[in-house]
Amino acid sequence: MPSKSSARLAALTVAAACSAASTIVLTSPAHAESVRIHDIQGSTRISPYAGKQVTDVAGIVTGIRTYGSSRGFWIQDPNADADPATSEGVFVFTSSAPKGVAVGDAVTVSGTVTEYVPGGATSGNQSVTEITKPTTTVVSSGNTLPAATAITSRSVPAAYAPAGDTAAGGSVNALPLKPSKYALDHYEALEGMSVRVTDTRVVGATDPYTELWVTVKPHENRNRHGGTVYGAYDDQNSGRLQIQSLGATADFPKANVGDTLTGSTAGPLDYNQFGGYTLVASELGTLKSAGLERETTRKQRSSELAVATYNVENLDPSDGTFAAHAAAIVNNLKSPDIVSLEEIQDNNGAKNDGTVAADQTLTKLVDAIVAAGGPKYDWRAIDPADGSDGGEPGGNIRQAFLFNPERVSFADRAGGDATTATDVTKIRGKAHLTLSPGRIAPADEAWKNSRKPLAGEFVFRGRSVFVIANHFNSKGGDQGLTAQYQPPSRSSETQRHQQATLVNAFVKDILDTQKNADVITLGDINDFEFSQTTKLLEGRGELWSAIKSLPRSERYSYVYQGNSQVLDQILISPSIRRDCDFEYDSVHVNAEFHDQISDHDPQILRFRP
Repeated sequence: MPSKSSARLAALTVAAACSAASTIVLTSPAHAESVRIHDIQGSTRISPYAGKQVTDVAGIVTGIRTYGSSRGFWIQDPNADADPATSEGVFVFTSSAPKGVAVGDAVTVSGTVTEYVPGGATSGNQSVTEITKPTTTVVSSGNTLPAATAITSRSVPAAYAPAGDTAAGGSVNALPLKPSKYALDHYEALEGMSVRVTDTRVVGATDPYTELWVTVKPHENRNRHGGTVYGAYDDQNSGRLQIQSLGATADFPKANVGDTLTGSTAGPLDYNQFGGYTLVASELGTLKSAGLERETTRKQRSSELAVATYNVENLDPSDGTFAAHAAAIVNNLKSPDIVSLEEIQDNNGAKNDGTVAADQTLTKLVDAIVAAGGPKYDWRAIDPADGSDGGEPGGNIRQAFLFNPERVSFADRAGGDATTATDVTKIRGKAHLTLSPGRIAPADEAWKNSRKPLAGEFVFRGRSVFVIANHFNSKGGDQGLTAQYQPPSRSSETQRHQQATLVNAFVKDILDTQKNADVITLGDINDFEFSQTTKLLEGRGELWSAIKSLPRSERYSYVYQGNSQVLDQILISPSIRRDCDFEYDSVHVNAEFHDQISDHDPQILRFRP
């Protein structure tokens, strides 16, 4: 039997709708219409009422957002229609913190239906259907909230998104929603409604903006730490869902990958710029720790050369992370013989005053490594021209080599600078770099506003090893997996493809000069092991991405929007790969942890030259 408050709400809702209908002719502009929420939402992503005024839209307040740039409240019609493609909830945008409404109020809202695109139209994001410039009337208070719709492994389809309408430039906006066939359609059909997930595993650690990612599909491409591995463009992991909170920031759980939000997490389903569909929780499950621990690789044997890559995330002398980075290098990586560092900033970080030298940054890291019990590393780097290499303005990020002089020597050949290219020459039948350290084709357009590769020649146990440190163009500007354009555009690939082609050509020059040369190309490639970027870098067998020697479930160095994925790679020449006498390890010390010191996990290769 329905409660008295539910029966009263139903009566008031009908009365309000009837009252609104009767007033349209008398007091409302001719273009204003009295409609239900599911009429406004419609069965496509764009409301059939977009741009129109509506009057006396009835619903119950299910959540109130008082912070951020999108302030307002959600309302939901407790009397759903029979169409699973039409949402029963909608966001009412009030601009400033909403006043005069509370969760549980039955209200009527008049205003303009608007399609708001988080991040702006150029982002490619989907839009959120909203009622803007609202006039709100509270009909009653203390009403029972509509039951939250459960999002489960069974309810979310495996297929992620329909192919976009080519006549509309690839947009899915006008396509009819098929919530039982596509995951994005399923979520869109719940936009603005109260939803619930239960006992969900964390697949993206809590970040500084108090959001995390869970999966409602616990077996979907799971790795042994509890993450969800992204291993193909057409397998986007449809069970992932972002969680934010309507409550106090201090109350948000500090979760690592593999932890569980036990019990119920519930609230309105929103869509935002950074991650798409998001459960904005008014009720948060209880955090249960999985006890995730940072990994430690084994120490290299005396006959093995250990080479690592580590993105230290905009490291400059003002940072408080030097001791933690040093501990990771010494204790977790076991003091590799050579470390390629990415995102080393200049001596005053983001201060934009023309400073480009990074000797203080590197010296401070070397000293911290000694203090942590590691070797006294030497280092080599080339300062970029001011403002030419992208990254944080003023930071002048670059790659740098650390090397243990007790284990390996560096073949210094002077003359390398920001604009002079190194080359390959033959001396007594062996390949050598003309400049060491040196940059690869720094004047080429492929490196515009991007980091130029740093090449160095090392000697280990009498054999030369060529190491090329990279930090390719970022994915900034690419459309997200939840974009209105399907498949989403990856415009940033164009520059990475050019960069990969240039680096491969340089490696080919080395191998054409000395067929059995040991060449290692490594760093933050900013692309996946299955990407075209990696294929171009590998070429016709000049290189091979050694992370592919790991099981598929272990191939990741970065976690983005709940997808554990590869961005950092170490690629090896045939002489290293041929005998299978190498060992690769992705050392998970950062990406899966809420208290990470970098968003990247270091990678390490051990082999016998």
